[in-house]
Amino acid sequence: MEYFVNCNTSTLAQYTTPLNKSRAAHLYRRLGFSASVDTINAAENSQAGPLVDTLINQAIGMAPSAAPTWANWNNSNYPADDDAANQLRNAQRAEWRLTYGNALLNNNLRDRLSFFWSNHFVTEIDIYNCNSFLYKYIDCLQRNAIGNFKTFVSEIGLTDAMLYYLDGVYNNGENPNENYARELYELFTLGEGNAYTEEDIIETAKALSGYVERGEIGCEAVVYDPTKHDGGSKTILGQSGNWGYDDVIDILFQQRANEIAEFICRKLYEFFVHPDSKEDFVNSTIIPGLAATFVANNFEIAPVLSQLFKSQHFFDDEAIGVIIKSPYDLYFNFIKETDFAYTDTTVETAINYSGMLGQEMFDPVDVAGWQRDRQWINTNFMIGRWLTMEAIVDSFYQNDEEQFRAFAMAAVGSANSNTSNPEIVVQAIVDKITPKGMYTEQEFNNCMSAFLIEDVPMEYYSPDYHPGGNSTWVLSIYPSVPLQVQLLVRHLTRQPEFQLK
Repeated sequence: MEYFVNCNTSTLAQYTTPLNKSRAAHLYRRLGFSASVDTINAAENSQAGPLVDTLINQAIGMAPSAAPTWANWNNSNYPADDDAANQLRNAQRAEWRLTYGNALLNNNLRDRLSFFWSNHFVTEIDIYNCNSFLYKYIDCLQRNAIGNFKTFVSEIGLTDAMLYYLDGVYNNGENPNENYARELYELFTLGEGNAYTEEDIIETAKALSGYVERGEIGCEAVVYDPTKHDGGSKTILGQSGNWGYDDVIDILFQQRANEIAEFICRKLYEFFVHPDSKEDFVNSTIIPGLAATFVANNFEIAPVLSQLFKSQHFFDDEAIGVIIKSPYDLYFNFIKETDFAYTDTTVETAINYSGMLGQEMFDPVDVAGWQRDRQWINTNFMIGRWLTMEAIVDSFYQNDEEQFRAFAMAAVGSANSNTSNPEIVVQAIVDKITPKGMYTEQEFNNCMSAFLIEDVPMEYYSPDYHPGGNSTWVLSIYPSVPLQVQLLVRHLTRQPEFQLK
C-alpha cells in the first residue's frame, strides 16, 4: 500500500464551510469509531465548530465505566484452588474487555482518547496480572482522557498497574530502580533523548522512590513507605533539593513545558490527522501552534483538540483517508457505519479478531506500544483482515439478511429508496464505507460487477442504466437485493480504500 506523504498546507484557522457528508464522516471516523448513515446525515450542512464543541463536551462530561464487583479484590478473594482462581480471573478479564469494547463503540471521543492514552501510558496486563489493577488503570485513563495532562501524568504514575509494570514497586531509596524515571521522560513526556540526561534519570529515580509497600496477600494496592524513600538532595533538570514524587512532576512541567507540549501535540496530531508530522509546514507551523495552545492553557487537553478538530488543516482533503485502520477501526467502524444489529458476541468477536491481528486489548506489544499505521499491514495481517471481515459480514447476513437492504436504502436516501438503478446504490455504499470512494473507474466497475449478480438479468434494471430494458429490479422490494449488498460489501472489505480512514 502506498505510503502517504503529508502535503497538507492548510492552517489552524477555523474551518467555516458547512460540512458535506465526506467531511462529516471524516470527523466521526477520527473522533470516534465512525457513525451511522443517520448521524452523518444529521451532521451534513452543519458548522464544524458547534459539532466539535458538542463532541468535546460529551467527552468531558462522561462518567467512567462503572466499577465491576471485583474492582477492589486482592488474592484473598479468589478460590484457594489455582485452576478455579485462574478460571475466575479469566472470566473477569473477559467481562472487562467486553465492557471496554462497548465503551469504545459507544463513547466517541472519550474512549477514542482513552484507547489512545493506553498506547501512550502503556502497561501490559500479562506483566502485572491483577484484574483490580487493570480496572483502576482504565478508570484513570477514562477520567483523565480529556483533562489536564500534568494531572494525568501524576496520577498514572501511581496506578498499581504502572508501579508494577515499570518496577516502581522495586524502587527502594537504598537501591533505586531507574525504569519508570526513564520512561517518564523518554516515552511519556519528552521523547527519547530530548532535554534530559542520564544523570536526570538517576536523580529522578531517587526522588520517585518509596512506593514499595506491596502487602502480603498479593494484588494489593501499593502504599508509600517514607522509610524507603531517598531523603537526600537531588538535582533534576537543573533544580536541586530534597525532592519527592510531586516535586518531580512540578519540576518537569515547569522546566520543560515547551518540550512536553511539542512532544504530546505531535503524538495527538499523528493519531488524529496524519502519520507524518515531520513535513516542513506541519513541523514549523501546525505543531508549534498546537503546542502554544497547550502551554497557554496549562496543559489542558481539550483546548488543543478543539483547535485541531475545528481547523482547516483537519478538514483539508489531504487529511482524509490517509491513516491505515487499526484492527479495532476495521471492525468497529464497520459496525457503526452499517448500523447492523450487534450483540455482545459481535463485540467479543471483534476484540478476539483484533488480538489475532496484533492489537490485543490491555496488552500492547511493549512499553513503546503499537506503532500503528503501516504496522497493521503485512502479508499475514492483510489476509487476516480480509478473512475476518468476510466472516463478520457473513454473520450479519445470516442473522438478518434484510438489514443489508435497509443499509442500502439508508445510504441512497429516501429520495432513491425505490431506485431501479444499481449504479446509484453501489455509489452510495462505496461512499459510505470508504473515505474517498474508489480511486479509479476500473475499481468502481469492479464494485458494480460484484453487485450485478447473474441471477438478475440485465434487462431487469432501469432503462437509464440499461437502455431498452424493463425496470423490474427495485431496491426496496426485489428479493435478491440483500445478497447483492452483501456481495458488494464483501468485495469492498478487500479493497485498499477500505483499509483507510
